[in-house]
Amino acid sequence: MRRSRLALFLTALVLAVTAALTGATAAQASTQAAPGPYVALGDSYASGVGAGSYISSSGDCKRSTKAHPYLWAAANSPSSFSFTACSGARTGDVLSGQLGPLSASTALVSISIGGNDAGFADVMTTCVLQSDSSCLSRIATARAFVDSTLPGRLDGVYTAIRDRAPNAHVVVLGYPRFYRLGTSCIGLSETKRKAINDASDHLNTAIAARARAYGFTFGDVRTTFTGHEICSSDSWLHSVDWLNIGNSYHPKAAGQSGGYLPVLDAAA
Repeated sequence: MRRSRLALFLTALVLAVTAALTGATAAQASTQAAPGPYVALGDSYASGVGAGSYISSSGDCKRSTKAHPYLWAAANSPSSFSFTACSGARTGDVLSGQLGPLSASTALVSISIGGNDAGFADVMTTCVLQSDSSCLSRIATARAFVDSTLPGRLDGVYTAIRDRAPNAHVVVLGYPRFYRLGTSCIGLSETKRKAINDASDHLNTAIAARARAYGFTFGDVRTTFTGHEICSSDSWLHSVDWLNIGNSYHPKAAGQSGGYLPVLDAAA
């Protein structure tokens, strides 16, 4: 009789443990399931200009298979992947031409935008070709734009994303600092390099503030790029590329995989 009760007890215990383990396994499988639809929006830092391996069908948008959105999708196998980021894009271009794939089923959105609105290309051209004073003056104009006008433009983009993809987790990725300071470096003066870095910080602060106001996650890439700026021994950013000027001041493939991808991974 005692053996019978003991057998029944052990049988019940085994069944309970089995059920618990089965439930845990099912829960684990659920958390590891492939994510839902992913949409990658933004400018050249999102499309992968400077990384090479461009998708032929993307034309002048220069979407790269080495860009962080493409790498993330390849590693995580979302149920669908829409890559609409485009070289040269400003906030208005996102609104007019990139939001089509967004829907209530979209699970993840990533975007980098705002640098072109602030006149990034013109700032860098001025600083490369003109004097320290001209460079600082152009940067001051860009900073004033970031303070006065850019927040409203970002609001327009972020509102449209939230309206079209109300259930999505949105990751807004910032921009790296461009130069390592305090080193011997051919090219721009230390004055110019510091002013450019400070301007990047100013832009990131503005973008992060508006992203957080919408409940979006800001992905700060400055930490991952530290030690890999221009003038470092292992730069993940192109300096002026006279053979392919469009690459200038854009992340190399290593910058996409080592600088941007880990931040997107952590934020997604």
